[in-house]
Amino acid sequence: MPVTIIDDQTDRQIRRREFDLTANGRTVPGVLWSPAESRDGAPLVCLGHGASGDRHQQPLPWLATRLVAEHGWFALSIDGPVHGRRMVPPGGRESFWPEWKRPGTVEDMIADWGAALDWAQSQPDVGTGPVGYWGLSMGTIYGAPLVGTERRIDAAVLGLMGIVGPDHYVPTVEAAAAAITCPVLFLVQLEDELFTREQCLALFDTLASDDKRLHANPGLHPEVPVEELHHSIAFLVDHLEGAGTDRAATFQVSE
Repeated sequence: MPVTIIDDQTDRQIRRREFDLTANGRTVPGVLWSPAESRDGAPLVCLGHGASGDRHQQPLPWLATRLVAEHGWFALSIDGPVHGRRMVPPGGRESFWPEWKRPGTVEDMIADWGAALDWAQSQPDVGTGPVGYWGLSMGTIYGAPLVGTERRIDAAVLGLMGIVGPDHYVPTVEAAAAAITCPVLFLVQLEDELFTREQCLALFDTLASDDKRLHANPGLHPEVPVEELHHSIAFLVDHLEGAGTDRAATFQVSE
């Protein structure tokens, strides 16, 4: 697949490659973060941004920096449809809502992620180590179907989203959640003004994974505590490079 490197810089031992990938008849802008000195078998985490953002929307660069600088991992992010360098005026949620209603938008984004991951893993310094996914809100709208489809993904952080959406989307996300068997950390904001608690819990309940956990915090949609970012990194490290968490009950609380 044709790839154009737009920029390739190394700063503070973190290499950042901005690229345009041509696949599936579309140009997919993305960024690959990597350690200046890589190690064999290091994991890679795909980072999905929210609506009105792009591949550099916070906290993605913060997460990427932590993963690369502290753990020697790789991080990959691409612009969602009608976002970033693929922006369709007027941009933001005004452009996203019509795109979400378009049949085929999910399948296109899954294909774009697959092509970007193929390219990243073909790089000599990256290779085919374990793969994780992190994406909230729109990062879950597209991320849940991706995780349910992409067999390379070994653990995922999802949330700020429920079983809701356009007519074509609801059965798609239900089927995707029922196909997700990898470990999942799911984040919910209890006063989320975009997705109700009931919608979010319905998506969490549909996840087929035997290893899933729900973290719920007070606050509106964008008010995820920084603590949860630290939790999500620890979760990914534990499942992609550690032994995994022992989920067995330690003792019987009550009869």
